[in-house]
Amino acid sequence: MIIDDSNTIRRSAEIFLSQVGCQVLLAEDGFDALAKIADHQPCVIFCDIMMPRLDGYQTCSLIKKNPRFNATPVIMLSSKDGLFDRARGRMVGSDQYLTKPFTKDSLLQTVAQFALPATEN
Repeated sequence: MIIDDSNTIRRSAEIFLSQVGCQVLLAEDGFDALAKIADHQPCVIFCDIMMPRLDGYQTCSLIKKNPRFNATPVIMLSSKDGLFDRARGRMVGSDQYLTKPFTKDSLLQTVAQFALPATEN
């Protein structure tokens, strides 16, 4: 799932992920996302920080407080790469932080890290 108020970011992520066979769910903001998460139970959630109505920190916190979804990886998306933003993301339960604009490779590496089952050696 991609939660971002930027149509460009949502569409870019959708194209990158669809090209490798991922099913992609899109949401424009936190409220839109919470309803879709309950219905579709995504494997990985990418969540923009700066959004109207319900920001990414609040959205992540609500996802992580729900027992059904607290194990779902949430990756914060932001154009800021500051230590404070990363720390605040960790405080609300985010699993990782990806700086925008992201590349196709960085997005796919993050998905692979969280969505694919670990293989035993």
